[in-house]
Amino acid sequence: MEAVIQYIKEEPTILAIPFYIVTMGIENLVLWRQKKAYEVADAAASLSGGLGSLVVRFFWNVAFIWLLKICYDAGPKLFDNTPLWAAWIVLVFLDDLAFYWMHRLSHEIRFLWGTHVVHHSSQRYHLATALRQSWTAPIIETPFWLPVAFVGFPPHWILVQMSVSLIYQYWIHTETIRTLGPLEYVMNTPSHHRVHHGSNPEYIDTNYGGIFIIWDRLFGTFTPEKAPVRYGLTKNLTTHNWVTIQFHEFADMFRDAWNAPTWKEKLRQLFASPTSLTRTAEAKRNA
Repeated sequence: MEAVIQYIKEEPTILAIPFYIVTMGIENLVLWRQKKAYEVADAAASLSGGLGSLVVRFFWNVAFIWLLKICYDAGPKLFDNTPLWAAWIVLVFLDDLAFYWMHRLSHEIRFLWGTHVVHHSSQRYHLATALRQSWTAPIIETPFWLPVAFVGFPPHWILVQMSVSLIYQYWIHTETIRTLGPLEYVMNTPSHHRVHHGSNPEYIDTNYGGIFIIWDRLFGTFTPEKAPVRYGLTKNLTTHNWVTIQFHEFADMFRDAWNAPTWKEKLRQLFASPTSLTRTAEAKRNA
């Protein structure tokens, strides 16, 4: 309970809410002058995702902190004698590496995509889109950060750094910033993340980094921004209904698994890559 209280006192996401409001207002003003202002229904759907996710995360973090503490207590505590500044630098990189693999697998495993698809469901790309978060994500993403606790980082450190990462990723959801020169080689930027949100065939399943783009360069998932980006899904939703946005992929997934003729195909509908499932479906339609 002490760790929970300490986390709540230091939670950056809640402290950043006024920053979100002001910057979205400024961006919307800029877009309005370009006749590209926010679409009210789309922005409302994004904000509902952010608020719902914040509520779920608040309550789930009690369990999350408990799981992190179990791993921390069982681990070797490698950083107990490390200077605070050095340990935090290590944490920044480990947190971002955990985010990279969570993010990548959320595109490569359909069950995880059922959660992450929410964030990609808008056909607009602006700061409000950053807040379009899944209500189930805090629970499903939990296992990816347990190893970070095991190697020696206290639970409240991890949660604070996770929030710092989310705040960093907020500002890269914009078209008003084009490129940032040499920073593009190391940091995740609006240009890199626009590619990630693209439904263009050449952009799908790329640029998974959170704060850094180095993991994508290292693991071969980096793609630069070249062609204009088409935002959204390969098959876009036709509704702004909050519940549909949050759970449509789970509904489709379980329906497809139920209707699959064999157990192998049922499991494939749940755990195969969404991209490979789409290609298989298209091949059957064209056969």
